[in-house]
Amino acid sequence: MVWECGIDGCGDVFDDAESAIVHQTNEHERRECKVCGVVVPDGYLAIRHAFEEHTRAEYVRAYGADSEEVRQREQVKEAIEHEADLQRVVDQLNEE
Repeated sequence: MVWECGIDGCGDVFDDAESAIVHQTNEHERRECKVCGVVVPDGYLAIRHAFEEHTRAEYVRAYGADSEEVRQREQVKEAIEHEADLQRVVDQLNEE
């Protein structure tokens, strides 16, 4: 499976999900969560933060998202978590 960075039309392509997450963390600006104000890396880690730390209702209110946008982000999160070794991501980020 090929993974493409979807942040701001980036389009960089990676052979594995871990490399895509590391890329998003290192190459793109961090974003402030509109719900709680914490600053997180954009992309998967921002999606993970939003759906693990906040309710869907909080997300919808803060971001003006509709149900299709919520479902799309949940599908991205699920696909990455199905494929990625998140400990490998942590190890790679800690090496840098």
